[in-house]
Amino acid sequence: MSFLYENLFALTWQQVTMWVIGGILIWLAIAKEMEPSLLLPIGFGAILVNLPFSGAVNQYISGLFQEGPLSSLYEAGIANELFPLLLFIGIGAMCDFGPLLANPALMVFGAAAQFGIFFTFCLGSMFFATNDAASIATIAAADGPTAIVVAQKLHSIYLSPIMVAAYSYMALVPIIQPPVIRLLTSRKERQIRMDYEPKSVSKTTRILFPIIITVISGLISPASVSLVGFLMFGNLLKECGVLRGLSDTAQGAMANMITLILGLTIASQMQAEQFLKLDTLMIMGLGLFGFVFDTAGGVMFAKLLNLFLKKKVNPMIGAAGISAFPMSGRIIHKMGLKEDNQNFLLMHSMAVNVSGQIASVVAGGLMLSFFL
Repeated sequence: MSFLYENLFALTWQQVTMWVIGGILIWLAIAKEMEPSLLLPIGFGAILVNLPFSGAVNQYISGLFQEGPLSSLYEAGIANELFPLLLFIGIGAMCDFGPLLANPALMVFGAAAQFGIFFTFCLGSMFFATNDAASIATIAAADGPTAIVVAQKLHSIYLSPIMVAAYSYMALVPIIQPPVIRLLTSRKERQIRMDYEPKSVSKTTRILFPIIITVISGLISPASVSLVGFLMFGNLLKECGVLRGLSDTAQGAMANMITLILGLTIASQMQAEQFLKLDTLMIMGLGLFGFVFDTAGGVMFAKLLNLFLKKKVNPMIGAAGISAFPMSGRIIHKMGLKEDNQNFLLMHSMAVNVSGQIASVVAGGLMLSFFL
């Protein structure tokens, strides 16, 4: 019984606050179905690691060191970048570059939607060291694995809040993007229809594309080779046609399991004494700024192009240029249908979304090339 009282007396308001945060994430995962594979383990893990004397993380009790399983997972899979890179294989296997290859001009929207990364870096460098500002800026890519790898390689001391912010904003795409898009576009612009003319893309082209992208990215930004390479290798598994079983496993069971473990592992870094700090709040704010600016940048770039194009594009597809695949592409499609039930933007938005996946990885690689 004395142990029970000891635990109760050791409880702090900061730990209770983290319970509340964890509870909110669980509620969003279950009630709102917002990326439950991410938010559910992160939310539950946040509660788990903020119990007094939690055996889930490394700690000293009565002067004796006790190893926690979540801390061990962190060292085994995050500290050496293993989990994010393996997850990239699964993401690559999910990506269908066919619509993008059929209309490669859409790739410019993926590039335009990365402006927020560099603006966030400029703003963040006013408050943080250069390597930390560059790491924080990658949150704007809405690409958790890229943010983790960049922060690790740049030895940022803010890896924990960067991880949490990157994955949280990925999951909150349905909340963050629609208001920004509606603010920047008129109803008439949102109703612009874009015809889709299916074009056959040869198997040879589909196979060569991930290889060529890897080579080009490696030449432009050698530091991005691991990021781009694992993503493109996953896509090559899918497109080669002779490893269908491995491709299905990579985009199904493997990706789901790594996402689950990754969520719990990220939560191991959400201990109250590390997380509830002014720096953390600033990082969350900068990440949100970058995320919003990426969305706005893609939309405004599309509106700019419309000034010169005879055949207008729906500016909403520019917002799909962030890396949150496939959530962002689906959201744009749903918004288009809401404005006009015959306005089918799915193929266009998905093409932009996969181009954003590539562009965000390259942008992360450029950050490494500049500051590593």
